Amino acid sequence: MTDATTLEKYSDELFNALRARQTVEPLTDRTPALTQDEAYQISLGILNRRLAAGERLVGKKIGATSRAVQDMLKVDQPDFGFLTDRMQCYEGNPIPISRELIQPKAEGEIAFVLKHDLAGPGVTNADVLAATAGVKVCFEIVDSRVRDWKIKIQDTIADNASCGLFIASNTIVDIHQIDLVTCGMVLWKNGELVATGAGAAALGSPVNCVTWLANALGRHGVSLKAGDIILSGSLVPLIPIAPGDEMELAVGGLGRLKVTFV
Repeated sequence: MTDATTLEKYSDELFNALRARQTVEPLTDRTPALTQDEAYQISLGILNRRLAAGERLVGKKIGATSRAVQDMLKVDQPDFGFLTDRMQCYEGNPIPISRELIQPKAEGEIAFVLKHDLAGPGVTNADVLAATAGVKVCFEIVDSRVRDWKIKIQDTIADNASCGLFIASNTIVDIHQIDLVTCGMVLWKNGELVATGAGAAALGSPVNCVTWLANALGRHGVSLKAGDIILSGSLVPLIPIAPGDEMELAVGGLGRLKVTFV
């Protein structure tokens, strides 16, 4: 068991690395026995520091839901993190990765917007469908405060599931008007097709991801709230990006989203 003082130290270290745009050595190299539950305590510690600094919680994210992303990050299960208003970008505005992030990668996702609370355990797919106001095309710009992305599952959990920034389309679609299992995703970078995917890539369906999230959060005494934006996990591999890059994402039945990175 890792002592509480060490967990607080890691929360401070990662929060300061986030603010300074610096990396740290992998936590699991320094504390090999670090558990996933302890890593979530570190993540919650970072969130508390962000909220104390004036940020506002606007949603949650699910990470590492697809086999492609799990293989790339060498992890074997999903995780979750928290979204604040400082992390949210808006359609039509450039995404400031040079000012905010360290070693960013972009991924295409489907975002859920909730109209009712969801509190696990015991949440079902039917509960998720009933609680969803609609879905949107979304980019998550992941980032790691851990040097060279040398992460194990405990490292990425502690580091807020490696989240950086996110942007969802202005257009919202009724969840019952799209087949989230078979819908296709196409991703272009600087005009070149770089990835394709489908809803089934994320734990069989993005709905399964949100159900998993609600129940996983419930084990930590956290619930999903009405108005929350939920990033349901990437349907394509992570794509490295740099200032000046442009990306466009299209999802069948859901729409398109184009972004520029600066």
